[in-house]
Amino acid sequence: MKLFRTLALTVGAALLAAGPAQAAPTVVRIASHVSEFSPLHAQSKLFADEIGKRLPGQFEFQLFPSGQLGKEGALLANLQAGSIEMINIASGVLKLDKKIGVFDLPWLFSDRAHVQRAMKAGLEDAIRARIEDVGRVKVIGVYENGFRHVMNGRRAIHKPEDLEGLKIRISGGKFRQAVFKDMGATPQSVPWGETFTALQTGVVDGAEAATYGFYEQKHFEVAGHLSLTSHVYTPSFLMMSQAFHDSLTPEQRAVFVAVGREITDRAYAVAAELEARYFEEMKARTEINPVDLPAFQAATGRTHARYEADFGDEYLTFVRSTAQAR
Repeated sequence: MKLFRTLALTVGAALLAAGPAQAAPTVVRIASHVSEFSPLHAQSKLFADEIGKRLPGQFEFQLFPSGQLGKEGALLANLQAGSIEMINIASGVLKLDKKIGVFDLPWLFSDRAHVQRAMKAGLEDAIRARIEDVGRVKVIGVYENGFRHVMNGRRAIHKPEDLEGLKIRISGGKFRQAVFKDMGATPQSVPWGETFTALQTGVVDGAEAATYGFYEQKHFEVAGHLSLTSHVYTPSFLMMSQAFHDSLTPEQRAVFVAVGREITDRAYAVAAELEARYFEEMKARTEINPVDLPAFQAATGRTHARYEADFGDEYLTFVRSTAQAR
């Protein structure tokens, strides 16, 4: 009996000396509907890497691009249900509330610098608050999906009249459909994965998309003109579920929020670098041209007026007040 007590005390002392077992890191899935070619994938990785530095050993991030865990709508629904920790999506967020559809307006921003000025002036905070209110989710970061352009196999687009008669594969809401109709194009509905063949066979003359979309789908192999219309700018939204937010300690929540904001400038820079690289690689196969932006803006101004009549000018005020760099 004495020997047993001695062994028990020895084992107990050894366990105490070893200290408590370190808890396994919490698995955090970040899912997206777009591929690893997108700036969203780079943003998610940037965020995960920075959290790893600030909270070492506490989290294991797993990235799921390319719709592996579902399309945009499903990802958002799963986030709201608390069945996934984090997602990074783009235009799907706009369906939460028609007022957030301001980002579907044509030629809202003149360039990336204008976007950043408007966001820093208060647009980002206003959008964050709206999404959290109507979506029951937590917005961690507002970054960039990108400007959308037009690629087609018929002719370069320089001015609105150049779109006349072209069959263009369109995605997006009524504002985007309306802008192309207003300029004489015929919007076409074609699944994204079938657009290459549709361009190749002439089912459509062209398509509109973010730069990385044209690049990853190799549309430049069958369409000889990429016109930088920049007709729509879409942000990306890095969000976490309310359930995951509530499971974090106060310290962890503070770090997640801080990192989400702190990486914003780097996220924009990464998006710009990716786009420049894709342009450089595509220009060997397709002609890339600028357009007459003021002409397009003048041709589509009534679309902004329709939005303002329905939803007011709260968001548009941020955009208009930052149109010129100071």
